[in-house]
Amino acid sequence: MNALRTQDSVTVAELAAEHGVSEMTIRRDLDELAQQGVVRRVRGGALSLLLRGEEPPFGVREREAVEAKKRIGAEVAGLLADGEAVVLDGGTTALEVARALVDRRLTVLPLALQPVPLLAAAPRVRLVLPGGEVRKGELNVMGPLTESSIKALRFDTAVVGCCGLSAEHGLTAHDLPEVAVKQAAIASARRVIVVCDSGKFSRTAFGAVCPISRLDVVVTDSGIPREQRDALVAAGVIVREVPLAGEPG
Repeated sequence: MNALRTQDSVTVAELAAEHGVSEMTIRRDLDELAQQGVVRRVRGGALSLLLRGEEPPFGVREREAVEAKKRIGAEVAGLLADGEAVVLDGGTTALEVARALVDRRLTVLPLALQPVPLLAAAPRVRLVLPGGEVRKGELNVMGPLTESSIKALRFDTAVVGCCGLSAEHGLTAHDLPEVAVKQAAIASARRVIVVCDSGKFSRTAFGAVCPISRLDVVVTDSGIPREQRDALVAAGVIVREVPLAGEPG
C-alpha cells in the first residue's frame, strides 16, 4: 500500500526483493488487494485503482501498523480518567482505543459502528449512540444528524483519528462529510487527543479539519519524523510516542 501511494503500478519481483519475501507471498497479497478493489492485477504485478488522495478500504488499513495501533490504544486508555465522557472517532486506530476501554468506567459516544458491540458488552461503559447516515465500507456515521448529536453534548475528551497530520497543513481527512463531524467533536470537547501511526505524517488529505494549535495531545509511534515532533511541541502539543515492534517498551 505504501508503494501504491507513490506510484501507479507495482511489480511482483520488485516488491518481493524489497521486502525479502517470496514472489508467491506478494502475489497472494496483490490478489487480496484486487478483491478489495484497490488494484487491478496485470501480468507480473498490479495497477493502482485508487484515485490520487483516495483512502484505502478499512479492511486494508486495519492490517497496517497493527502493533503500533494496539500500543497507541493502550496509551490513550491510560490518559483517560474514570468517569470521563469521551467522543471516539471512527477509523482503525480509534477501534484499538475502543478495545482498550472495555474494562473502564466511561461514557463513550462512538462515531463508527465497529466499536459498538465491544462497548455495548463492556460492563462499566455507558454507551451513547449518535444519529446520522452510515458511510458504506467505513461504517462511520456522518451528516447533519450526527453533527447535531455531538453539538448537543459536552465531552471531557475527543479522541480523533486522521488521514494526514503535519505542522504545515494540520489535521486532514479524505472524506468531506467526516471533516465536519471531526470538527464538531473537537468543538464539543475540553481536550483533544489525536491518534495516528507515524505513517500519517507523510500524508496530507483533501479536507482540512484544524491546525495543530487546536490539538492537546498526539499519540503516535516512535517513527514520527523529528521535525514534525519538534513542530508539534513548539505549538504546545504534548506528543506521546509508543515504541515500534522490536523496540523496548
